[in-house]
Amino acid sequence: MAMSARLIGLCPGSGPARRARLAVALTAITATASCGSSSGGAFQPSGTFGGPSAPPATTAAPPPSALPTAQVDQTVLQRYREYQRVYKQVYETNDPAPLAAVATDPLLTNVTQDVEKTRSKGEIWRFTNVLNPKIQGRSTDGTQVIVLDCVRTLGAYRYSARTGERLGSLPGGTALYQVFMRYDAGTWKASKATLGKKC
Repeated sequence: MAMSARLIGLCPGSGPARRARLAVALTAITATASCGSSSGGAFQPSGTFGGPSAPPATTAAPPPSALPTAQVDQTVLQRYREYQRVYKQVYETNDPAPLAAVATDPLLTNVTQDVEKTRSKGEIWRFTNVLNPKIQGRSTDGTQVIVLDCVRTLGAYRYSARTGERLGSLPGGTALYQVFMRYDAGTWKASKATLGKKC
């Protein structure tokens, strides 16, 4: 697998078009607290727990079409950056478990297998990417947003997982990275990713 693909979060072995899903939990948590009433400064418990009414039910996140475009764009870019952060982390630790929080199949399986292959070699990768994502476009119903990024890799280094010794490095560079972010069941997921030319 070409290291340039690994450095910007593309899955190995599936050609230039990569599929991914970001698992983003958008939840609203509401808590209520109540106290017993008091009279004349004396504590007088009411004999009921939590007051007379139950806490309100949690409401689902509104669909993208119900939100301002700027708010949707901000959320999509945040989720894209979170995927890149976790992707970097799993290669540094050889632990693909955190990836399940930001990706689903087929990307989840592909990256997990690649991390496990790297671990079986007794190696880890450390790399630094500078991201500059922008919204490129969107579907008419607002459920798909395209992110275009010119990813700059400042450096990539391969280490022995056992001794920490540096085993090699790859030069930095830039590449276009296009990701189709899809809204599904309250979450934004990267559904397709394509590596392009230098930028």
